Amino acid sequence: MASYSTNQFKSGLKLMLDGEPYTIVENEFVKPGKGQAFNRVKVRNLKTGKVIDRTFKSGESVEAADVLETEMQYLYNDGEFYHFMAPETFEQHPAPPEAVGDAGKWLKEQDICSVTLYNGEPLSVEPPPHVTLQVTQTDPGLKGDTSSGGSKPATLETGAVVQVPLFIQEGEVLKVDTRTGEYVSRAKD
Repeated sequence: MASYSTNQFKSGLKLMLDGEPYTIVENEFVKPGKGQAFNRVKVRNLKTGKVIDRTFKSGESVEAADVLETEMQYLYNDGEFYHFMAPETFEQHPAPPEAVGDAGKWLKEQDICSVTLYNGEPLSVEPPPHVTLQVTQTDPGLKGDTSSGGSKPATLETGAVVQVPLFIQEGEVLKVDTRTGEYVSRAKD
């Protein structure tokens, strides 16, 4: 099993701590005037999302987590699980709602997502950075509405609600940034 020394620590590195997979959120190397240098690290549990602080002595080694980040196609939600498929092997992986989290409101069938697997089970799902979704409900626009005239809420086909310019109508297809949850533009054909 691979391991990482504290001098290899960086954000995004996956580690095994107390039998659970973690990812480094923040790493700070501290060299006090007296005593041994150490790393003050914030790590996020990949299963629960909980962030904890840990301290490692300089030179200490930690086991690497056996996680795999891969691209998978979102298939459908059966009400209990979100189903993803590996495009090369056609192998399907059901992901519980906890693993999908907020990404669920952006998922549209056949979108390619970044899925983190731990022992073959999906741990987390990241939607594509931009998605194109149709507006299913919004207030009607008025004549003279422009892009600088303000914004209104619009419900998209996946159930997500975003703020859109006043001129957007129901049925239009929009490009949305999933990282910020903001309207980008109308989708071009």
